[in-house]
Amino acid sequence: MTVRPDATQGTIDSEEVARFSAMAQDWWDPTGKFKPLHKFNPVRLSYIKQEVCRQFGRDPKAVDAFKGLRFLDIGCGGGLLSEPMARLGADVVGADPSETNIEIARLHMKTSGLEIDYRAETAESLAAAGESFDVVLNMEVVEHVANAPLFLKSTAGMVRPGGLMFVATINRTLKAYALAIVGAEYVLRWLPKGTHSYEKLVRPGEIEAPLGEAGLSIVDRLGVTFNPLTDSWSRSRDMDVNYMMLAAREQAE
Repeated sequence: MTVRPDATQGTIDSEEVARFSAMAQDWWDPTGKFKPLHKFNPVRLSYIKQEVCRQFGRDPKAVDAFKGLRFLDIGCGGGLLSEPMARLGADVVGADPSETNIEIARLHMKTSGLEIDYRAETAESLAAAGESFDVVLNMEVVEHVANAPLFLKSTAGMVRPGGLMFVATINRTLKAYALAIVGAEYVLRWLPKGTHSYEKLVRPGEIEAPLGEAGLSIVDRLGVTFNPLTDSWSRSRDMDVNYMMLAAREQAE
């Protein structure tokens, strides 16, 4: 049985923060330690754009399709998702507990000519400050926090009525252990050893329950699989390893 931290604890895992801080210089190197995220980005970006435009009645072909929408990119790292959202016109808050990651994100933002509100903050501190967003991006983060239920409730609580939250993570299955940990970290060496811990991987039901308690409804679930022949990721029905979930809060009456 997987032991989960008590809900009174915070969500920050200091070892995880230190691990990603040590790799911060590589965030924007498509051939570096974050190469898998660069490869993964197109499929998650296309999904986010599709569903946000559908929810808010936007034209997906418009260069400013997200204009007027406020986004939170929680666990933003170096800004790999924050910058594309800002380019589409969104008002973006990028939050990460690592000061090093935030500094890298700010430096890259300046070279990109974008305006993004980067903050070295936690989900709990943002929620406690009463922050709210039309869209919360909770991507490849939940498997690295110390208290997944608290983290999910904190982020879900910031979704405005009619808003969306995207979650992307890795399932806790033997298949995921074989492919995402043994295969990706030890055999293919796509990721540094120790990037993921099996006991911290999260099953879909463990995402759904905290979001439901926070008033969100799951509206979509899908897997994401890698094709070695095309060297690319694509959407799939197979949620055994990587998967994404989309949750929404009902419009206020």
